[in-house]
Amino acid sequence: MQKSLFIPFVLLIGILSPSFRSDEPKVAEPSMSLRKLKNESFKRGELLKYRLHYGVIDAGVAEIEVANETKMLNDRPTLHIIGRGYSKGAFDFFFKVRDRYESFLDEDALAPVVFLRRVDEGGYKIKQDQVYDHEKQKVMSDGKMFDIPEYTQDMLSAFYYARTLDMSQAKAGDIFAVKSFIDNEIWELKIKFVGKETITTSLGKIKCLRFRPIVQKGRVFKKEEDLNVWISDDKNHIPVRAQADVLIGSVKMDLLSYSNLANPLAKE
Repeated sequence: MQKSLFIPFVLLIGILSPSFRSDEPKVAEPSMSLRKLKNESFKRGELLKYRLHYGVIDAGVAEIEVANETKMLNDRPTLHIIGRGYSKGAFDFFFKVRDRYESFLDEDALAPVVFLRRVDEGGYKIKQDQVYDHEKQKVMSDGKMFDIPEYTQDMLSAFYYARTLDMSQAKAGDIFAVKSFIDNEIWELKIKFVGKETITTSLGKIKCLRFRPIVQKGRVFKKEEDLNVWISDDKNHIPVRAQADVLIGSVKMDLLSYSNLANPLAKE
């Protein structure tokens, strides 16, 4: 995976999959001194579905969901976020993708407690479990303990935390950054604000904020400008479109449907 890619582009590169029952996560000792952040951007029951294209090929389906449940971890309520999806059609025949990502996000602190990653892409498999202790600034990943900065996100929760950032006064060139723990390393995931655009989708015209994730050139992308994402210009900040020109073609992700948003979508 391209490590410096900003969520939600875990979706675009090939996450997500059929459901299965996860093992019960083991968590750290209870903590009552975590921050409390305001969240008006998403709520339980939200479901976003996307269609993924590789060139002219309809390559797959992806969805991200805030499960309609409350699980107590560390004696605190969490939001259970699930990303899943699969390849389809001709793409599924040549390169089968069956992935699933889960994050249990502390509801008040908007910081991950447990992160689960199950990747199966063309026979390449990853099973990864992470348990976060934000009071001690530690994370247990694959049986090893790592130091992390305060309130570091996992690769899925970073997207949801970023949605709560105030972008109402953003100017072209402004950069938003989120510290994340990816593949047992700390990465500062950054996106640059480009401007406001109204784009035409299968759901109608939607007012958007356009961003360019700041990526590593030469590995998957030819240059920084090859990756763009459009998020709704409202309090939801949901991804509406993502488009990337990569070294071996182009990849596109479009919002297919949505339900249970916390706020009205910015449709024109």
